[in-house]
Amino acid sequence: MAAPVTSSSPTLAPDTARSYAGPMVLMTTLFFLFGAVTNFNDVLMPYLKDVCQLTDLQSSAVQSAFFGAYFLMSLPAGRLLEKLGFKRGIVAGLLIMAVGALVFVPAANSRTFGLFLLALGLLGAGVTLLQVAANPYVSVLGPARTAASRVSIVGVANGLGGTISPLIGGLILFGGSAVLKARLAALPLEQRLTQEATLVKPLYLGLAGFLAVLAVLFFLVRLPEIESIPAEADAAAPTAPAEAGRRSALDYRHLVLGIVAIFTYVGVEVGLGSFLIRYGEAQGISQLSGFTQELVRGLSLATNWAATLFGNTPEPIDTTAGFTKAVGAVLVASYWFGLMVGRIIGIPLLSRFNARKLLVGVCAAGTLLVLLSILNHGETALWLVVLCGLCNSIIWPVVFPLAITGLGRFTKQGSSYLIMAIVGGAIIPPLMGWLATNGGGLRVAFVLPALCYAYLLYYSLSGYRVR
Repeated sequence: MAAPVTSSSPTLAPDTARSYAGPMVLMTTLFFLFGAVTNFNDVLMPYLKDVCQLTDLQSSAVQSAFFGAYFLMSLPAGRLLEKLGFKRGIVAGLLIMAVGALVFVPAANSRTFGLFLLALGLLGAGVTLLQVAANPYVSVLGPARTAASRVSIVGVANGLGGTISPLIGGLILFGGSAVLKARLAALPLEQRLTQEATLVKPLYLGLAGFLAVLAVLFFLVRLPEIESIPAEADAAAPTAPAEAGRRSALDYRHLVLGIVAIFTYVGVEVGLGSFLIRYGEAQGISQLSGFTQELVRGLSLATNWAATLFGNTPEPIDTTAGFTKAVGAVLVASYWFGLMVGRIIGIPLLSRFNARKLLVGVCAAGTLLVLLSILNHGETALWLVVLCGLCNSIIWPVVFPLAITGLGRFTKQGSSYLIMAIVGGAIIPPLMGWLATNGGGLRVAFVLPALCYAYLLYYSLSGYRVR
C-alpha cells in the first residue's frame, strides 16, 4: 500500500527546466514494486502455513513482520533520510529490500519460519524507507499543475503490481505441472514440505536481482535535489477553531479518532486479502461456478508466461477440483484489482461529489458485504469479500485529509501519527488468526473486519468533526 504524497510543496534545486520522464518511469516502477511485494504476502501466508506447518494465528505473523516495519521504521527512516538525502535514501531502501529477498534462500533451505519473518521484516523496512523517500519526488517531477496526474499514475501502478503478484505467485507456489505435483505427492511429508519450500527461492532471487539493478539505476540517474519540505503551517492547512491551549496534535479529538480509522482501514484491507484463500478453503467448495472457472482459466493462461521467467512451466489451473489455493490466488488478485479499479473511478467521483458522503457509502457497503458473507456459504461468501476491494479504494484518500483538517501548526506531526497507524496491517490479521484458531473458525474471525468497517462508518458520520 502506498503512502500518500504529502500536500506540502517540496522545494527543488534550481535545475527545474529539464525533462523528468526517465526519473518518473523509475518512480512509477517503485510504486509498482510496492504493490507487488506487499500483496504477494497474501499468497505467501497460506503457502508458509503449509510449508512450515503453522496454525492460522502463527501464519498471520507474515503480515505482522512486514507491516510492523512501518511502525518501527517510520521515524528512523526520516532521520536516516536527513543524513543520506532522498536519492541515496532510495538506493539504501532498495538494497535493504534486496538483502531481505536474499534471506529467503536460507529460510527456504532450512524451512525456518523465523528466518522467513526476518526476511519479511527487512523487506518491510526497505519499503518503509522507500515510501518516505519516494513520495515527495512524485510531486516535484514536473510542473505543479500536473502533480495530481502523477500521483494518479503511481497509484494505478501500485494497484497493478498488487494485482499481478498474487496471480504469478499463485501459479508458481500452488500451480506447477502435473508431473511435479505427482512427484511431490509421492514423497513422505517432511521431504515433500522441504521440496515445496524451495519453490519460493527463484521468485525472491529474481526480486533481489531486480532490486540491485534498480538501485544502480537510481544511483546513476540524475534526480532533482529536494532542498527542503516546508512544514505545513497555518497557511497550508485550515486553522482549528481553538488552537490555544493545544500542545500536541493528539489534543485534537478528530485526529485521534482518525488515527484509529487509518489503523482499522489498513487492518481490514490487509486482513481480508490475507485470509481470503483460507476463507475459501473453509467453505468446502467442490464445484466452481462457470464464471469463476472461466475467470481462473483466462487469468492463469494470461500469466503463465511470467512464471516461466522464474524457471517454472505451470499448467493452467485445474478448475474441476473445486476451490484450491491456486483458485484462491486468482480471487486475491481480483480483490486487489477491484481496489485499483475503484481508485481509477474514484478520481473523477471525488472531484465531483462530496468526498465524505462517498466515504459514508463505501463504509456502509463494506460493513454490509462482510456481514452478508458471514451469513452465506460457498462462492457467494467469497465474492462478497472480493467486492470489498472496491469499497476500500477511496477510504485512505478521504480519511487522511479529514483527520489532519484544522491541525494548523500540528499538521506535519499529525501526518506522522497517521502514517504510523499503518501498523494496523500488522495487528488486525493476527487478531483474525487468533479468533480463527481459538474462537470458532474463520467465519467468526471475519466479524472483526465487519467491526472495522463499522468504526470507519462512525468516523465518516461523526468522528471526523473538528472540535
